[in-house]
Amino acid sequence: MDHATITLVVLGIVAFLFVTEIIPVAVTSIMGALVLGITGVLTPQEAFSGLSNSTVVLFAGMFVVGTAMLESGLATTFGSMVVKRVGTKEVPLMVSFMLLTMIMSAFASNTGTIACLMPMVLGVCASAKIPATAILMSMAVAANAGGMMTMVGTPPNMFAVSALRDHGLEPFGFFEFAYVGFPVSIISLFFMVFIGRKLLPRHESDLGVIANSLTGSGSNYQRIMALLILIFVIYGLIFGIPGVSQAMVAMIGAVLCVLTRTITEKQAYRGIDWVTIFLFAGMLPIAGALEKTGAGKLIATAVIDLMGSHPSDTVMMAVLFLVSCGLTQFMSNTGTAALLIPIGISISEELHVSPYAVIMAVSIATSCAFATPVATPPNVMVMNPAGLHFIDFIKVGLPLCLIGFVVSVLIIPLVWPFNPS
Repeated sequence: MDHATITLVVLGIVAFLFVTEIIPVAVTSIMGALVLGITGVLTPQEAFSGLSNSTVVLFAGMFVVGTAMLESGLATTFGSMVVKRVGTKEVPLMVSFMLLTMIMSAFASNTGTIACLMPMVLGVCASAKIPATAILMSMAVAANAGGMMTMVGTPPNMFAVSALRDHGLEPFGFFEFAYVGFPVSIISLFFMVFIGRKLLPRHESDLGVIANSLTGSGSNYQRIMALLILIFVIYGLIFGIPGVSQAMVAMIGAVLCVLTRTITEKQAYRGIDWVTIFLFAGMLPIAGALEKTGAGKLIATAVIDLMGSHPSDTVMMAVLFLVSCGLTQFMSNTGTAALLIPIGISISEELHVSPYAVIMAVSIATSCAFATPVATPPNVMVMNPAGLHFIDFIKVGLPLCLIGFVVSVLIIPLVWPFNPS
């Protein structure tokens, strides 16, 4: 059995175990990486590379900063302020946080956005005495949808601009992605308010795993220090600090939380959500194996071959969207875009049509990472604190992927015609 086939078999088994949860999801994820290492698909270093990945390090750092906000009482203070203005109803709070998340993730890292806002949301839910499940899930949706609206909102959009430029074509404008991204974002908001939240479990006695485990009874000094550290971290994640990566910003914040005695070392360790850490750390090598072995390309090529030698323009775009959307649920969205955008350009050239529609479709599809918790960092970050299961992401995510597909098929050919006059 070749390495690509082994990778596809492992991915299929992992997906089955994720859905059934016969084995804890974090254990399944790590086992998948281990099997790929034992079978020689990945080197030992590659099999454990997820544990040193910068995104995993960012997760750990932000969990500590979030713990400081919760333990010091700062998150509850923010929560009380929001509750006074918005009220204690779930829907107004959901709409408020979704809009804020969409705006922030359109211009900043969606991972950083969720990392900054999640402790505040837990504080709000604790103050309003409502479950955090639906609001956290809606924020993950908003982070992914909001990133579709600008060139810098998500890496696939930047890759699309680069691919056009490399082919000597005029690249997309900064806000040009919003032709599709904005409608998807607004429809996603309405979907979560009227349908999505009703598909999720209601943990009436559970205000979030993290919020339940913390006391939030810190001193004024601890709240002030937590606020100053939070301001530093938000600035670093959103605006950037020269020579300092996002992961370094998060870890500096985490170290400062302990050094300033805002929280104790034990509280810092206890606040890290290890399920999230190992779930994501295990899936990163599996996603890497899809790219390394060519398994992802095999899937893409097999599906595209089904179109025949002379597919219609719209069918070609629709198929590439569906392939991109499917792959991005388990592969890096950047990796999926890097794999399929060149294929889309080649097909466009072969059919003698403009590549803009195809490239836009792939870019939007790779951001429709709604249907699995491992599709994108915001999903995996909210999974455990919100008390969500893999099946919950499928229930909510598949309709959202369908929304993205329908909006794209209707709008993209109108804005970027295949045969512009």
